[in-house]
Amino acid sequence: MQSGREKAYAYLKDSVLTDPEMQDRFLSEQEIADRIGVSRTPIREALLLLAAEDLVRLVPKRGAHIAPLSGREIGELMEMRGLIERFAAERTTDRGTAPVEEMAEILAEQNALRGEDTVKDFLAADHRFHATLVAAVGNSLMSRQYDALRSRQIRAGGCALHRSGNRQDEALAEHRKILDGLVAGDAAAACAAIDSHIQATRRILLAA
Repeated sequence: MQSGREKAYAYLKDSVLTDPEMQDRFLSEQEIADRIGVSRTPIREALLLLAAEDLVRLVPKRGAHIAPLSGREIGELMEMRGLIERFAAERTTDRGTAPVEEMAEILAEQNALRGEDTVKDFLAADHRFHATLVAAVGNSLMSRQYDALRSRQIRAGGCALHRSGNRQDEALAEHRKILDGLVAGDAAAACAAIDSHIQATRRILLAA
């Protein structure tokens, strides 16, 4: 059973921080406490954890602020993603262990989640698509490092969807190209598709 702090941490990280409408806003501890049914103490504890991860900024007398991702953060996030995902594509293609069936299933699920009412689930499926490829490498440390990027990835993806009306269709097409390269056993094509996918998101975010 989750403690109050764990419940607050999960809610803040997975629901509040990833909401494009919450970017550049201060959080109300009492409002969050009322929403998830805990006291303010576990909310404060969860915010301290998130501040330690540099996901919120604690401002004296004002509270926790969700700062929008800076240009530098976006660039660093995309660079890290590219390094890990390209390595995963190369290694799994070389070994013949690319999880193409599982990724195809996730892509089909994601395709059925288009629309404003399912953005959260769409973004979760988006992350699972990429994380499944990384996990197939079999390097647990790499997988943990990649998973640590999850909140920032979903924040970035949510903001990109918010700013570009057809980004869902574009992302699905980009995912198909990544999968096509893996199915063909063509690491170069898969890596090129990964780069194109990441750069498309980066351009949308930095153009705002």
